[in-house]
Amino acid sequence: MKKKAPKSYEIQKTEEEWQEILDPHSYHILREKGTERPFTGAYNLNKDTGIYECKGCGNEIFHSNAKYDSGCGWPSFTDPVRPDAIDVQMDYSHFMIREEILCGRCGGHLGHRFPDGPKDRGGIRYCINSVSMDFKKES
Repeated sequence: MKKKAPKSYEIQKTEEEWQEILDPHSYHILREKGTERPFTGAYNLNKDTGIYECKGCGNEIFHSNAKYDSGCGWPSFTDPVRPDAIDVQMDYSHFMIREEILCGRCGGHLGHRFPDGPKDRGGIRYCINSVSMDFKKES
């Protein structure tokens, strides 16, 4: 079976450029596929209305109306603002099989997708690292 070629993203930067624009924790999550500890993220309990954007490039990825409290310790969403806002790739790390969620514009690691979301909202849970996002509150 032929391996799929890596996707080319609209925003292309060297690792040195990413390190210049991102703080060390954000760089670790977005560029090195890290994970923040559960229940520590700034947006886990955020109830404000607005848009969540990729911290790396400003791409709008989730609206607060898709956010819900899954109890998992990370911000959880039922769907992205539009299908091309994210990219989904298989992740076989840590002896698991998961769907990794990447920013559709810069390829930054956002989190993972699981099939255990609210059934009445499609049954999907996007589990996203707070540090991979910025939040723009609606006024």
